[in-house]
Amino acid sequence: MTKTTYLRRRSILALTGLIGACLTAAAGQAAEPGKVEIDALKQSLSKYEDYKAAIRDLYLSTVGCVYYSGEKVAGAMDYPKGAMGIHFVNVASVSPTPDPARPNVLIYEPVDGGLRLVAVEWLVPLTPDTKEPPKLFGQTFQGPMEGHYPLIPVEFYHYDLHVWLFKDNPLGMFSPTNPDVKCDNYAFPMPEQPTKMVPGPM
Repeated sequence: MTKTTYLRRRSILALTGLIGACLTAAAGQAAEPGKVEIDALKQSLSKYEDYKAAIRDLYLSTVGCVYYSGEKVAGAMDYPKGAMGIHFVNVASVSPTPDPARPNVLIYEPVDGGLRLVAVEWLVPLTPDTKEPPKLFGQTFQGPMEGHYPLIPVEFYHYDLHVWLFKDNPLGMFSPTNPDVKCDNYAFPMPEQPTKMVPGPM
């Protein structure tokens, strides 16, 4: 083997290794869509771990701690058994275009007589101009569905997306419910039926 041939083979092996490393990194990024954005969002919302800061910014509590039995109902959303928690809603921020930096809802879990921030949620109304479901962080919103009565009027047809930023969820970061969130010892537990789905771009 000449020295030139040897160097060429070394160069090919090095290039092959570099390409492999790049492909592995790309696969890792594809497996975690929006991770950088989500990490930045979590940091920016950390001030709301104090629920009083949420109230000052007009996130107003709906009081009830929402949970689901896991019952499946034909024509309704599929909510695995678990809770969502207590919703603090900023009504003025709801629009047909979701702002990835500003969720419309902050969700708290009642813990030891206090409230712990566990998740956030975006609400997007269904309008005559809606052509397709909204997306954030590589995720398609759930819906369209009726409003979550009695917390939200039935007539508020919408899509929504939950993100469990501040508490791990065994069902996944974007699941609507979390089996590890409990409403049992809270003064205002609110069991809900699965929300009815409505016609619209799926």
